[in-house]
Amino acid sequence: MIDTGLAGRVVLVTGGAAGIGAAISRAFAAQGARLAVHHLGAESRPPEGSLWEHRSPAEGQVAALAGELDAATFPADLTAAEAPRLLLDAVTERLGPVDVLVNNAAHCEQPDGIETLGLDGLARHYAVNTFAPALLTAELARRAHHPPPCVVNISTDAARAFPGQTGYGTSKAALEGFTRSAALDLGPSGIRVNAVAPGPVQTGWLEGETLEHARSIVPLGRVGEPEDIADAVVFLASRQARWITGQVLQVAGGHAL
Repeated sequence: MIDTGLAGRVVLVTGGAAGIGAAISRAFAAQGARLAVHHLGAESRPPEGSLWEHRSPAEGQVAALAGELDAATFPADLTAAEAPRLLLDAVTERLGPVDVLVNNAAHCEQPDGIETLGLDGLARHYAVNTFAPALLTAELARRAHHPPPCVVNISTDAARAFPGQTGYGTSKAALEGFTRSAALDLGPSGIRVNAVAPGPVQTGWLEGETLEHARSIVPLGRVGEPEDIADAVVFLASRQARWITGQVLQVAGGHAL
């Protein structure tokens, strides 16, 4: 059995209570990590007329996951300017300094095509998908301790090109650019920064013709499961990835090569 070196380390997973985030939380818990699960506060509401997926799971779902994993939970709206600093303050006070930061929380809304593109929608996408991970990473670096922490950002293969997802895809492309930039700036401090780019993953949104189409365009013949992404994240945070930084690992079954 490989020792990942994650036992007892403090891991903060943003958006860690549902979907891919919950799978990531479970994967780190299985390694013996001390887990901080961030989730969006229940008071947040979608803008009128849009399908908004930057939302908190039910409070009962958050509590159930926390009980299952013996994890601490931390609500925060990452669009708030002070949220990154306050979130790290809260985690540090309760669990200790953060060793692994997984920037998984994401905002996705529809419509998001070029024909409906507007400043407000772009701002919402970039606030959660680009600005919050960047600010959390910068704040983590300012608090760096020994051994140095590491960061894993969750992107998407829609960052390459995805019709109808302009704000979402471009904000994730910016996150990938930030990953490389931060890796260069923080490398001398020993802080590694990498990203995972999932392909189509079944978190409940793929069904019927959409599911069959997704299967047909993935070379390995199936859509992803949240655990496929979680295993890659754990690897990049582990001691086995100690000389890997600035990389975007596509975990997509060959989709969008």
